[in-house]
Amino acid sequence: MLGWQAFVSLTPGCHAAIDWPEVWPSYAGALLGILTAGAMIGAFNQNLSNKAGEDGEDNSLYPIAILIDELKNEDVALRLNSVKRLSTIAMALGEDRTRKELIPFLSESNDDEDEVLLAMADELGSFVPYVGGPSYGHYLLPPLEGLAIVEETVVRDRAVGSLNKVGALLPDSSISDHLVPLIKRLATTDWFTSRVSACGVFATAYPRAPQHLRADLRQLYSKLCRDDTPMVRRAAAFRLGKFAETMDPDTISKDIIPLFQDLTQDDQDSVRLLAVEACGPLARLLNKGESVQHVLPIVQKFAQDKSWRVRYNVAQQLYQLCEALGPELARSELLPAYVKLLQDTEAEVRVAAAGKVSAISKMLTSDRVIASIVPCVKDLAADSSQHVRSALASVVMEVAPVLGKSATIDHLLPVFLSLLKDDFPDVRLNIISKLDQVNQVIGIDLLAQSLLPAIEELAEDKHWRVRLAIIEYIPLLASQLGSEFFEAKLGPQCMKWLQDQVFSIRAAATDNLAKLAQEFGADWAQEHLVPQVLTMVNNQHYLYRMTVLVAITSLASVVSHETLYQTILPAVVSCAKDKVPNIRFNVAKMLQRLLSLVEPHVVEQTIKPCLQQLTEDSDVDVKYYAKVALTACKA
Repeated sequence: MLGWQAFVSLTPGCHAAIDWPEVWPSYAGALLGILTAGAMIGAFNQNLSNKAGEDGEDNSLYPIAILIDELKNEDVALRLNSVKRLSTIAMALGEDRTRKELIPFLSESNDDEDEVLLAMADELGSFVPYVGGPSYGHYLLPPLEGLAIVEETVVRDRAVGSLNKVGALLPDSSISDHLVPLIKRLATTDWFTSRVSACGVFATAYPRAPQHLRADLRQLYSKLCRDDTPMVRRAAAFRLGKFAETMDPDTISKDIIPLFQDLTQDDQDSVRLLAVEACGPLARLLNKGESVQHVLPIVQKFAQDKSWRVRYNVAQQLYQLCEALGPELARSELLPAYVKLLQDTEAEVRVAAAGKVSAISKMLTSDRVIASIVPCVKDLAADSSQHVRSALASVVMEVAPVLGKSATIDHLLPVFLSLLKDDFPDVRLNIISKLDQVNQVIGIDLLAQSLLPAIEELAEDKHWRVRLAIIEYIPLLASQLGSEFFEAKLGPQCMKWLQDQVFSIRAAATDNLAKLAQEFGADWAQEHLVPQVLTMVNNQHYLYRMTVLVAITSLASVVSHETLYQTILPAVVSCAKDKVPNIRFNVAKMLQRLLSLVEPHVVEQTIKPCLQQLTEDSDVDVKYYAKVALTACKA
């Protein structure tokens, strides 16, 4: 490398006051990076010049040169833009120069801003075709290895994901020669970030590695599981299940189960809670006897762990564990643990457990549900936490088919009625969203009297998102309640939503009318919807008139041709004389939507004359949309 004395002699303008022996090592490194980038840009520009000389004036590749130049630009936005288009640069350079110049350059660029490094990790994951295919994929490992050791967690995780994508494409020889040595380097460095990243690559390399290297990988993973740094043990616990899925049952019993048991006894609750996630995969991979011996006791112990976060994770994972162990063991061994989670002192744990009520109940007999689950459900329905009640309301209706009609009426109906009267809107919404489940068992009649007040309160809720949610459930309610009950109790409210102050509510209300018309049929819509909508067409507020215009047009595809021609179309055409331009250009748009629904003679006699009149409107937007609609008429 060039020494500092030679550099100073070549640059007589340098200040003599600089202590060159002291600063030269770091300065030389930066200079080398600049020279590398400059050499790549210069070589590329030389290629451009040669190409231009051969083919005449050809500037089509100059944008590529700009992208390459931007890779070392001081502006972060420009570097980010260039990194996101690395594939374009690679295609321009060609496979050989991408391997020899671009990839080494990227390997030295891991000290950039986090957003640039994140984009680079993303790009390199799909870069195998640009370096010459899988046989050359190992060229991508060095830059990804550099990204896998940076401090920012998001960048490391993305780099590990890209390492796995590239590793999956590598030939077996490259796994042995390149990917396994990379894992060993990452797993044995002093800085914990590289050891954390190493845990995520074992599952890709292990199944395709030779037997002697598999033993090395298992031994290495064992060291990571017992690492002094909690973050490394967390990563090892999190990846343990996926790593185990690449092994045969004997190896799991011999090598993985001891690691699993150590992790479940870790002092750090953050390690133990991640070890919970390995229970399901291990129970599926082992035979039933080994699962009962090794996994079941740990699950039962975790359900009573001193850390609520561990208990929360058990509640989240318990159904998968029940599936893995089978219904018999679930009933005899895991049900007591689940009941304790439903009665946990921490609200977060009760939320997770309440959300699994229906899934667990489906694995039990109705008598067992009544004896063990229903008492807890009654307590949770009156829980002090609204989030617990909301989680319960989202699933409790699904327990009805398990119990049958009589038991549902006796045990669950009071819970449903209580939740329908809850002060928290989400609780009532969750109950209403699952009405079809209970209707199949006991019918809607028993809930109707409590259902109506709940719907009316939600329909008038001060939060517009709550009103929007109940509108989305109206078609479901309509199918459950029947046309007569719906018309008498909820029909007026559907019309009222058309005049809501919030646009999203009005838009949802128009869609709701079309769905109701499809549910109850054209005759019902003609008799009960169209006349009521038309009474609002002369509303004083133009926004409401516009909503009505959209609403009657949305009904056009559902009603009979007679209603369309005699009622809806004349109403739309009459709005063409509205004093507000927004209404008039929406008339043009609505008429264009009706073109596919009417006969050609109606287009000629009614729609075209109206549109031609609008093309002469004083408002430029009205003219534009009218001309667009007229063009559609001729198509």
